[in-house]
Amino acid sequence: MNNLLNIKTPAQAQASVLKSDYDLKNHGLTNLNMVYWNLATEALYEEIVFRGEGQITHMGPVVVDSGKHRARAAQDKYIVREPSTEDHIWWGEYNRPIGSDQFSETLNRLQGYLQGRDLFVQDCYAGADERYRLPVRIIAEYAWHSLFARNMFILPQSKEEYRQYVPDFTLICVPSFHAHEPIDSTRTSTFIMLNFDQQLCILGDTAYGGEIKKSIFTVMNYLLPLEGVMTMHCSANQDDDGNTALFFGLSGTGKTTLSADPKRGLIGDDEHGWSDDGVFNFEGGCYAKVIQLSSSAEPQIYSATQRFGTILENVVYDPVTRFIDLDDDELTENTRASYPLEYIPNAIPERSGGHPKNIILLTCDAQGVMPPIARLTPDQALYHFISGYTSKVGGTEVGLGEEPEITFSTCFGAPFMVHNPAFYGDLLKRKILRYDANCWLVNTGWVGGPYGVGKRISIQHTRTLLNAALNGALLDVEYYTDPIFRFEVPKSCPDVPESVLYPAQSWPSEDEYWNKYSQLASRYIGNFKKFAPDCPQEVCDAGPTL
Repeated sequence: MNNLLNIKTPAQAQASVLKSDYDLKNHGLTNLNMVYWNLATEALYEEIVFRGEGQITHMGPVVVDSGKHRARAAQDKYIVREPSTEDHIWWGEYNRPIGSDQFSETLNRLQGYLQGRDLFVQDCYAGADERYRLPVRIIAEYAWHSLFARNMFILPQSKEEYRQYVPDFTLICVPSFHAHEPIDSTRTSTFIMLNFDQQLCILGDTAYGGEIKKSIFTVMNYLLPLEGVMTMHCSANQDDDGNTALFFGLSGTGKTTLSADPKRGLIGDDEHGWSDDGVFNFEGGCYAKVIQLSSSAEPQIYSATQRFGTILENVVYDPVTRFIDLDDDELTENTRASYPLEYIPNAIPERSGGHPKNIILLTCDAQGVMPPIARLTPDQALYHFISGYTSKVGGTEVGLGEEPEITFSTCFGAPFMVHNPAFYGDLLKRKILRYDANCWLVNTGWVGGPYGVGKRISIQHTRTLLNAALNGALLDVEYYTDPIFRFEVPKSCPDVPESVLYPAQSWPSEDEYWNKYSQLASRYIGNFKKFAPDCPQEVCDAGPTL
């Protein structure tokens, strides 16, 4: 906000109470108007409403509109190519190189643009394990982005900790600043630029909260594997005996929904590390997709959408009654809720757990041919992990329409992976073998036909199958070997119809089913060719056969 009239704002008197001695001059930000340091949720609410950034709705959540971008601008992410890091980075579609001089030019103009403006700062941490946590500073133009950072990351616990805080990585988010393509060498006026050498990320012309979250995840995906920590785009929970389960998957596959099981403790819903001591969450909150959220099927997440402190991003509401409408997709299919992890009643305060006993790879198969669950060997698990097959659903990226789109997103999170996929795969395989984890492929997509013909598998059936896998019941049943992918599919499971376990039987024509299945297998084989040169032969051989 450019407060030219120096209007006093609600939290101005508290703006510097939790200020760090390591101030913004260290980031080249000078001649600023007001800087609001580490404001509490209540103070940020006042600033959000005062500045017209959002509205308070029934029961207390604040609704905001991210404007031009209501999804990640995956095509507009850049990484500075420089000598100290370039050999570690998997350059390509999602890690586009940009020169140091180009980054400096954009940063200098951004620093000049911010003079005379108000900024919000949140000093926080990524990583619940103190040995691997990253001190992160989020500098934001909008108060609601500061609240987003406060919800999503882990906070210091005292005034003195804030005063002594020094960030190891800084992110500056300025939605009103646009790149100039000929000068900044960008594709559009939107940019997400990461500079690992300068430990800095700058964002412009996008207010979508997910860019902040995923930029820091990208940083963790670069740093921690170099220390032997497996970084994962997954949710995690555990049972009363401490048995941990991981759920890998892209947005829309069910990571958040399936991990928020009232019978299991929630470690986290999206981003984790796996060290030699177990699993730990990178975040302090959840960022759940809430379109058509059901109070009966997803009661814990639904409850979080009714609480003070929750940010509802691009959710439609009635400005008179202030009631929200989670079924309305007028703005986007990709409506989101950001809330602290403790809003889930069975969340584990430590945000950490033991070594996983079960690893679940979630795929949303819009072709309707994959079985609802299959048991994988370690090599098959690696093949499917590196392939990352699923269907992108409902506008989670810019340019994506309502109809699901087949994609192979390596490591179930290609836009956030920095190293070569084989590097992450090798780390994962060594941990699977060392800690003897069971591996499963779970289809949360369609049955009885592809999208438009069949229907989405019921969440009750998926939960029943998952519970049987997690409690060990599926380890003792008979299996049949899938003729194409050669993984093992259970012949039976209590309370799950046979037509679900044998997907060919639910199609109008079995010949059509096998034809569609073979087409999908061909896509798998074609996609994996680009990874084969870097993968062990046993992993390459674990894919489908035609």
